[in-house]
Amino acid sequence: MRNDIHMNHMEIYWHDYAKQEGNVPISKASLTEKASVIGRTGLMLLSCGTGAWRVRNSMNTLSEQLGITCSVNIGLMSIDYTCFDGENYFSQSLCLSNTGVNTSKLNRLENFVNEFPDKYIELSGEQIHSFLDSVEQIHGLYSSFALGMAAAIACGGFTFLLGGGIVEIICAFLGAGFGNYLRCKLNEHRFTIFLNIVLSIVACFVYAMALKFTENIFSVSVKHEAGYICAMLFIIPGFPFITSGIDLAKLDMRSGMERLFYSVIIIAVATLTAWIMALLLHLTPIDFPNLNLEPSLQFVLRLIAGFCGVFGFSIMFNSPVSLAAMAALIGSIANTLRLELVDYTAMPPAVAAFCGSLAAGLLASLLKNRFGYPRIAITVPSVVIMIPGLYIYRAVYNLGTMSLTVAADWFSSAMLIILALPLGLIFARMLTDKTFRYCT
Repeated sequence: MRNDIHMNHMEIYWHDYAKQEGNVPISKASLTEKASVIGRTGLMLLSCGTGAWRVRNSMNTLSEQLGITCSVNIGLMSIDYTCFDGENYFSQSLCLSNTGVNTSKLNRLENFVNEFPDKYIELSGEQIHSFLDSVEQIHGLYSSFALGMAAAIACGGFTFLLGGGIVEIICAFLGAGFGNYLRCKLNEHRFTIFLNIVLSIVACFVYAMALKFTENIFSVSVKHEAGYICAMLFIIPGFPFITSGIDLAKLDMRSGMERLFYSVIIIAVATLTAWIMALLLHLTPIDFPNLNLEPSLQFVLRLIAGFCGVFGFSIMFNSPVSLAAMAALIGSIANTLRLELVDYTAMPPAVAAFCGSLAAGLLASLLKNRFGYPRIAITVPSVVIMIPGLYIYRAVYNLGTMSLTVAADWFSSAMLIILALPLGLIFARMLTDKTFRYCT
């Protein structure tokens, strides 16, 4: 970031809370020092993209270990909390400068909370803040090029699952790779989210240019423009979309509504920009050409494409390769189940989406119990490829051309599926996690 740009969010000097205490164990430290550890941990968890319920649960766990009470109000980018010890209280308001997803850091923080009574409770506040400093430095496991490739793989798999063939897959692969590479470079310089989304439209432009090249050189049919929007599906805000539903289910209304509105902003800007670009390039949202695949071959290819799609999205969320592979395995099974239910049982797409999401949640619970990874780091990537980004784009496109009836049809279909996805995960969580079943 340029040195002449004044930061709008001031830095918090966490070590100042601990320096006056010396080497006193955190369990015997002052209320202020204990509260600083609790608040910082909560803020760091929030920065990873996890929902309010998980942030509050972690802060409560630390508070119980330190012998104090914590009451917290959580939003998308801010935390207001008060800690009590029976005689005194300490209140603080904390805020992030930006939001994002980092499942690697989330895993480290959840381990920190779980291991706190055994490994950290006898450390001083200064030592704990030094450890949290090291965790905070976990920015990204992958380079911009690697993240561009991850988006390319994800959108290529996404394209096949939506009905695209080899031409659409290759063009989407190229477009998404260039688009996400550019977005990562913009993020490194901390450009605003609106600028990131608008400039990421280069993905659609690259798709159109690649398609034009294949038309001129290989005489490919213009019908393959149907996959135009697939190159931009890496922008889908999967984490805030899904966590908003989970927060609303737990009556965390502030966090749920803020996350939902944040997701709507991203999708609105992305689809409107894609629509304008489509008008400039004279592209229209038509149906994909029929691939005419044998059912058995289609089933296998759906498993492979689902694995690639979820793996790519999971890498974009900064998951380690092992975690990304687990999420991809679950996502490929759950999404193939969804598609097969639609094709062979005449089940409405929204109901099939609920079943697929429920299956992903149940399978993720089995893996969590065995490997200990954060449940949300597995479930969200596995259902992101079920979010109907193509439906939303077609709705916006037809709305822009005043085809209101067609736009309403696409919007209705998209909204039903979007509502079904978090519901599936919520019911899976209630079935497998007894602490999630109650409002306490």
